[in-house]
Amino acid sequence: MSMTTTAQFPSATILGYPRIGRRREMKKAVEAFWGGTITAAQLEAAAAALRTTTRERLADLGLGRTDSAIPESFSFYDQVLDAAVTVGAVPTRFASLVGIDGRIDLAGYFTLARGEGDNLPLEMTKWFDSNYHYLVPEIGPETVFSLASDRIVREFNEAKAAGYLTRPVIVGPVTFLLLSKPSDEAPAGYQPLSRLDDLLPVYAALLDRLAAAGAEWVQLDEPGLVSESIDVPRVKTLEALAWSYAALGRLARRPAIFVAAPYGSLDDALPVLAATRVDAIGIDLVRGTLPEPTPGLVDKVLVAGVIDGHNIWRGDLAAALDRAVALKELSPTVSISTSTSLLHVPHDVAHESSLGAELTSWLAFADQKVGQVCTLARGLSAGAAAVEPELSAADAALTARSSAPGVRDDAVRARAAALLDSDFLRGDYATRLAAQEVALGLPLLPTTTIGSFPQTADIRRARARFLTGVLTEGAYRELMQAEIARVVDLQEEIGLDVLVHGEPERNDMVQYFAENLNGFAVTENGWVQSYGSRCTRPSILWGDVSRPKPITVEWSGYAQSLTAKPVKGMLTGPVTILAWSFVREDQPLGETARQVALALRDEISDLEAAGIGIVQVDEPALRELLPLKKKDHAHYLDWSVGSFRLATAGVADSTQIHTHLCYSEFGVVLEAIGNLDADVTSIEAARSRMDVVHDIEAGGFDHGIGPGVWDIHSPRVPGVTELTELLHIAVGAIPARQVWVNPDCGLKTRGYTETVESLQNMLEATRIVRERIDASVTA
Repeated sequence: MSMTTTAQFPSATILGYPRIGRRREMKKAVEAFWGGTITAAQLEAAAAALRTTTRERLADLGLGRTDSAIPESFSFYDQVLDAAVTVGAVPTRFASLVGIDGRIDLAGYFTLARGEGDNLPLEMTKWFDSNYHYLVPEIGPETVFSLASDRIVREFNEAKAAGYLTRPVIVGPVTFLLLSKPSDEAPAGYQPLSRLDDLLPVYAALLDRLAAAGAEWVQLDEPGLVSESIDVPRVKTLEALAWSYAALGRLARRPAIFVAAPYGSLDDALPVLAATRVDAIGIDLVRGTLPEPTPGLVDKVLVAGVIDGHNIWRGDLAAALDRAVALKELSPTVSISTSTSLLHVPHDVAHESSLGAELTSWLAFADQKVGQVCTLARGLSAGAAAVEPELSAADAALTARSSAPGVRDDAVRARAAALLDSDFLRGDYATRLAAQEVALGLPLLPTTTIGSFPQTADIRRARARFLTGVLTEGAYRELMQAEIARVVDLQEEIGLDVLVHGEPERNDMVQYFAENLNGFAVTENGWVQSYGSRCTRPSILWGDVSRPKPITVEWSGYAQSLTAKPVKGMLTGPVTILAWSFVREDQPLGETARQVALALRDEISDLEAAGIGIVQVDEPALRELLPLKKKDHAHYLDWSVGSFRLATAGVADSTQIHTHLCYSEFGVVLEAIGNLDADVTSIEAARSRMDVVHDIEAGGFDHGIGPGVWDIHSPRVPGVTELTELLHIAVGAIPARQVWVNPDCGLKTRGYTETVESLQNMLEATRIVRERIDASVTA
């Protein structure tokens, strides 16, 4: 298409759709390919079938078949990895995966994500403030950009052959480089954004290919523009934005360009983008705010992200329509969309049979949100009266929800209101440390795991049989105790210093607690993608939270009865329970977090009374929820840190509190991690080869710290030499008396063979480093 003729943008669209399948068909196919039970061709066929089903479903729900309303947003693993493979950004350690034609096959694609042999996979971290994880591209002076994959074009042609004119989607060039990290070959201080001039011709070539194929619109996702948490000066980001879209906008042949910027307000990026030749701009009006009049916007299509793609509530449709109408003050051409891709929400609330009619009436999953988008598009075109029944039904659901039993619990609210400053404080750390050294008697570089052990098929079957009534409660308890005994014996045999019970009774680290707390509901089929083939079922936090009875005490107490070594009690922290649930939006998050913290405080008190001397309260999502705008950081850190301290401050000095964080840029929140005042913090560090320890060293962190030495999200088994090197880096930057030795995360998704071998290697590496420390002291 010529840059002087722009196709009409659809009146209703979405930024993306769940890509795992309604029954996790894609997850199962990908894992079958990894397991060698299906071929690459069979995996491609399964993916094509899922894409066909998705297009048909979206068209049935009301999106146009031939007006670019349906986004081509499928991915086998991750959209950022897709972009890296498309532009040829393959690290040199994986050069052997690249064919003579510059392409990488499916097996190679997955190797980038999962690693192979001594070659570590790409690093993984959180996608903005969501619970999705993306793979971090590695860019250096040696990276040769080229159009190395035409998969995006092929999938567009696949849809076209089936009678659909869809909208190809790819991560935009600015966000791609902002989210990349310097390669191993890059010099100190190198910024991937410096390669923008080399990258843009590849995007130009891709746009030319799409135009030749007949694409009328292309969606370039640029959420990096709304974030102030990326370690690149803002002025450089805005310069890159202006340069990129000036260059792409003036191409002689290209589809019309839709720049989507979800997860917040564009702020100072909006006038820069408005001054370019892009044709449509996505405005997030759920997380963001209505922009001011801006030169250049009057000539753009403004895509109003008024339906929340990040949460599952039905919401206020009348208010959403009002926001879209207000956007018409800035441009006469406004379309309706979701605020983000719908990959963050489950497929269809109609698949849930156990939630109850009342709760179901408050919800909108992906399919319902598509319907809402289409409703509001009609309302924007024909006026609110044209959709009055739908607006009234949504309003009635909101009214009923506000007065439903359990949404407010006076006892819970009174307890929270009566809290004192002292309820958030523990004693002096030095005093606690001395008491814990006496109580626990641990060696230098204590070894432990993060909590879960592999969940075998037998464990999952037993849990399913118990839930369906096939197994009695007594029989189920015996099976779980037998598994706990096996895990404790295994840890004793390997030689770990602090043991765990392995969590065989838990389906998920959040859902397990949701099932045992008032104010939560759980779904049957509410799966969402966390990363790759990893899927979770976020619980629904709909009412005030309280704990009706102890949750974990029986299992932890039983494990402790089997060993003289300390066993950690394992809890999920308040921030993570919120982050990995669909949380009520009718009150501030801080209020909800405080309710959850009080329930956990009661659980910790009961664990301590049962003789558990170490309690780990996991907060892997602490960094995840950090707002993208710096002005909002202080308030967030105040309530998030406060909720953790409220949960953990009621114990004796001799009781050791651990926490765990994973897949985050810890330097950003290092002060907050210190303010948690946990006695020991374990963190992800293996994929980044201990980069975080330098932040810890510079920050003067003086509590216990366990930088993970084994990346459990990869199937590879790290060798003793590798683990020893990582541990040496850790003790070279942090005093050895503070360092703990542990994997990056829980072992639930790993197999027992690799788990045992990796833990044995970890213990051997610890022995070697302990001996070297002893030798240096006596020398």
